[in-house]
Amino acid sequence: MTEIGIILGSTRPNRNGEQVAKWVYDIASQRSDAGFELVDLRDYPLPHLDEPLPPSMGQYQGEHTKKWAEKIASFDGFVFVTPEYNHSTSGVLKNAIDYLYTEWNNKAAGFVSYGGVGGARAVEHLRLVAGELQMADVRQQVALSLMTEFENFSVLKPGEYNVRALDTLLDQVVAWSQALAPLRTAAA
Repeated sequence: MTEIGIILGSTRPNRNGEQVAKWVYDIASQRSDAGFELVDLRDYPLPHLDEPLPPSMGQYQGEHTKKWAEKIASFDGFVFVTPEYNHSTSGVLKNAIDYLYTEWNNKAAGFVSYGGVGGARAVEHLRLVAGELQMADVRQQVALSLMTEFENFSVLKPGEYNVRALDTLLDQVVAWSQALAPLRTAAA
């Protein structure tokens, strides 16, 4: 079965991302076309990139890197849940992505973002990174505005149109993950 990781890209105390990621997971887990797992970066405490060799060489030294690589390698595609901090993604998510290379290759990526303008600028940066890592980023995006989709800027209250957008995003991530399977097999 196709396996999709839902990566929660914030580790801040009182983060809004936890309820966003849980919302994504709750909807995704009702599907039968793929398996879904929530991956919280708090469970993978990675220091600032400390590997002595470039990730593209795949010669990881740190146990934390090996654990992270094993987790990411187990997926066929991803949904990244990202906040927008200072017109970009979170440092912790960018760091976690930068740790690896091959484990991201030939996999689909979708984005659910949140922030003052729905996290749109964070996703634009992540799309550039995804391209460099040979990931296929899907067109659909779910952008949750803190002004309209959160009560008091802190309690997620997504509209029905967000659920439809998420369903489309999941359709695309699953389809692209399955379509890219021959490339992953050839590379292995």
